[in-house]
Amino acid sequence: MVRPPLTELDHERGHRLGALLRQARGTRSMAEVATAAGLSAETLRKIETGRVPTPAFFTIAALAQVLGISMDVLAEVCTAERAA
Repeated sequence: MVRPPLTELDHERGHRLGALLRQARGTRSMAEVATAAGLSAETLRKIETGRVPTPAFFTIAALAQVLGISMDVLAEVCTAERAA
């Protein structure tokens, strides 16, 4: 299956998601959070920097659980229109 190219809005959402995850991680190490979520630190790094702007749902669900973020908050951040 060929994946359609990502839009500028997709990339913006990815950056907003990454910023929220970095903020929620706080002082915890990337390796600690990634391991707890069942991910590699490199995968978490890519998500946090926006290099993976559309991570899989279950990846985000695992991170949300580890970081104590509501899925509703994540959905709101990811569906928000462009920042003014």
